[in-house]
Amino acid sequence: MKIVVCLKQVPARDAILRLNSSGTWIQESEVHYEVNEPDIYALEEALRLKETAAGSGHEVVVCTVGPERAQQAIKEALAKGADRALHLIDTAFEGLDAYGIARIMAAALSPEQADLILTGLQSDDFGFAQTGVILAEMLGMPHSTIIMKIQIKDGTAEVKRELESGWFQRMELPLPALLTIQSGINKPRYATLKGIMAAKNKAIRKLRLSDLGLSSEDIAPKQKILKIYLPAKQAKAEFLKGSPKEIAATLADKLKNEARVF
Repeated sequence: MKIVVCLKQVPARDAILRLNSSGTWIQESEVHYEVNEPDIYALEEALRLKETAAGSGHEVVVCTVGPERAQQAIKEALAKGADRALHLIDTAFEGLDAYGIARIMAAALSPEQADLILTGLQSDDFGFAQTGVILAEMLGMPHSTIIMKIQIKDGTAEVKRELESGWFQRMELPLPALLTIQSGINKPRYATLKGIMAAKNKAIRKLRLSDLGLSSEDIAPKQKILKIYLPAKQAKAEFLKGSPKEIAATLADKLKNEARVF
């Protein structure tokens, strides 16, 4: 069984973010990066599925889109137990939307003929939750989202997915399939010293736009961020007048319809 895990490197959760001069994104040179949290759970789930699979010949392949710094995320995944990696790196890949990322990943992963592709539910930076499902459509794979449990049986994936209001849904998908993983599905492992040393000898294949048989027009963004801004800090005090009964009624109305606290 071949399992592909799509990893993304995102700004660290404790990073101090500053906007760039155009106000369209953050100043990336001023922050440090880490692996997207839901993707960490996806990697751990892939490693567990490989370890529990019967027979031999199973592998976990990592696929990452990003600049040279994304090598750190790849090496971390290899140190934890992934077997090899695909690094999609090209200046043409900068500033892509979910469609563009899915398009280049589909081109890179189609030859892999994976039995299962796992992605995180969404990224910690954009949070669109679109890349995985678009990728599944491009590869012609059945897919399911917000997965909390996976069990592989006789060429199918039995999954448990999280719904709203504490509800869950169980369903079965034929393989090959793509699943987007919810944080908390498992307890991610740490890389061991042995794993870190072994990662140095694992293959990382770099693929550029020309290697994928695509052009810049093929991956042109279909959506654009126009502006990012910090919420304005405002302080406001309002004095309520009237009798105690009138003030209480007004306060209750404002708490319900304006503040929406109950």
